[in-house]
Amino acid sequence: MLKITEPAEEKIASLIAANDQAIAGLRVAAQAKSPFKTDYRLAFMATEQIQPELTKASYNGFDVYMDAESVPLLEEATIDYVEGMMGSGFKIESANQIPPELKGTVAEKVMKIIEEQVNPSVAGHGGFVTLMDVKDNVVYVELGGGCQGCGMAKMTLKDGIEKTIKEAVPEIVEVRDVTDHGLGDNPYYDKEAAE
Repeated sequence: MLKITEPAEEKIASLIAANDQAIAGLRVAAQAKSPFKTDYRLAFMATEQIQPELTKASYNGFDVYMDAESVPLLEEATIDYVEGMMGSGFKIESANQIPPELKGTVAEKVMKIIEEQVNPSVAGHGGFVTLMDVKDNVVYVELGGGCQGCGMAKMTLKDGIEKTIKEAVPEIVEVRDVTDHGLGDNPYYDKEAAE
């Protein structure tokens, strides 16, 4: 079941107590973006927002509500509250982030390179890279943020992302972009114009 550290419990309880409106509890949602990436969302809930199909778990001073799709993704997750020089906030980590069959494999090495080298590099342009899959030593990535639809995405993929991954993980033979560059609020790539 979802774990909440003591600092996170204390912070959540204090935020609920300090709120002017009546708060029934905390809504925690999780959505798998790929086998390697899960997005988490936290929000306070009023009593009228509670739906009967939500799973309820009680913690020290508050309740947590989760939808059926989120429950399996939150099984091994931990919510923590961290304070640091760059600010403070809630952090959610999951032991299920990498499927057990991929731990210690090429896929895990690739994910580490993306997190530690590729994403810090593209973050300067407001972008991020999500590992979608690794099959037959081919890496499949999705580009997001400023990289989605960017006219330089192809160059970034070949000269930056692929080069970095292949240097660090020699088993990899290719990196493929599976992004739909025509989606998004303001994509640079116009699908109709390209056809």
